[in-house]
Amino acid sequence: MRIGIIGAGVIGITAAHALMRDGHQVTVFDPAGIAEGASKGNAGAFAFSDIIPLATPGILKQAPKWLFDPLGPLSIRPGYALQLLPWLIRFTRASAPDRYVAARDAQAAIMRLSAEALTRQLDTTNTHDLIRREGQLQLYDTPRQLRASKPGWDERAAAGIRFETLTTREAIRDIQPGLSDRFTSAVFTPDWINTTDPQLWVKTLAEDLVRNGGQIEQSAVHALHPDGSGTEVHHDNGTVRFDKLVLAAGAHSNTLLRPLGLSLPLETERGYNTTLPAGAFDVRTHLTFSSHGFVVTRIGDGVRVGGAVELGGLHLPPNMKRAQILLDKAKSFLPDLDTSDGVQWMGFRPSMPDSLPAIGPAPGHPNLVLAFGHGHLGLTQAAGTAELLVDLIAGRPTALDLAPFNPSRFTKARP
Repeated sequence: MRIGIIGAGVIGITAAHALMRDGHQVTVFDPAGIAEGASKGNAGAFAFSDIIPLATPGILKQAPKWLFDPLGPLSIRPGYALQLLPWLIRFTRASAPDRYVAARDAQAAIMRLSAEALTRQLDTTNTHDLIRREGQLQLYDTPRQLRASKPGWDERAAAGIRFETLTTREAIRDIQPGLSDRFTSAVFTPDWINTTDPQLWVKTLAEDLVRNGGQIEQSAVHALHPDGSGTEVHHDNGTVRFDKLVLAAGAHSNTLLRPLGLSLPLETERGYNTTLPAGAFDVRTHLTFSSHGFVVTRIGDGVRVGGAVELGGLHLPPNMKRAQILLDKAKSFLPDLDTSDGVQWMGFRPSMPDSLPAIGPAPGHPNLVLAFGHGHLGLTQAAGTAELLVDLIAGRPTALDLAPFNPSRFTKARP
């Protein structure tokens, strides 16, 4: 089968690689090239323990803080609030207790699948050297914050996630020396893993894809014309027809869907970071500063400080003060951190109101398959998503019930 994929980020390339290995002819399109978007600047984490959706019960009580603290860990750009309102309404509905539980359980299911799929992918591609198994240390400012986090950890325990609660400076320093004395409370997740470099990870998969006959074109797609027998793709270099087309363009996916009369509540979690050169700090494990919304992690031989969520769409200019705020906080939490010669970055993470990706055929277009909306978990869920797509396209039963991820759960076709 001839399959086209729009998007050369971690979801698109991982899916292309899996589909190629399943015997299909695969062509990937991306205007910027391989892993030049959110897949380039993320923290490199396979965060299989992150099963808690962003829309938790009661979270809307914090909405005024998001509006009035533009440099906080979760914020709404003032000039974007009105445009964001329809998404926020759906986000509010997703935070209802019953919907939250359903989304959490679906998230846990795709995390389990993705962890198993990553193991298979590592064995198939022999890329174990691109993986670090150093765990994650989630740090809390006070014992009270740790106690407040207990329900979430109880939910993780129920999902089979291992962790250890730490309540002394000494226990924390045994895992990560050099932390400020302010931290006396933490949780360590030993099974957490990272890639050495997220862009290198995707490029390595892309190289294997091309070696085995797949094609990658640096070309922008301008229009899609799906019909009963396939999908026609109009791009910079011409027009081509595929039996199936996978749309994995992340936060930009709606641009190609709107002309088809489809509307998905896809928003952008704008993430900011600074990558410091080798020698900036001896990071021993993935560090998550819970109440501040950012992480410190090793990327290659350097250090990346980044995270937070800014809901601001695709077109507003970046506010690099956010990257600097995170770097300044990191310096206060890691006194020996050398913050010189850093490179700042901002990227778009595709977010759905219930924190679940859209995986499945586009409504009314069975030959156009959607695979986007993974939020900040694209790297984490890429291998699982790819296996679901392979079986879906081949007409085989999928490992998970895809109903929670069905694009139709939010989509309404315009007349």
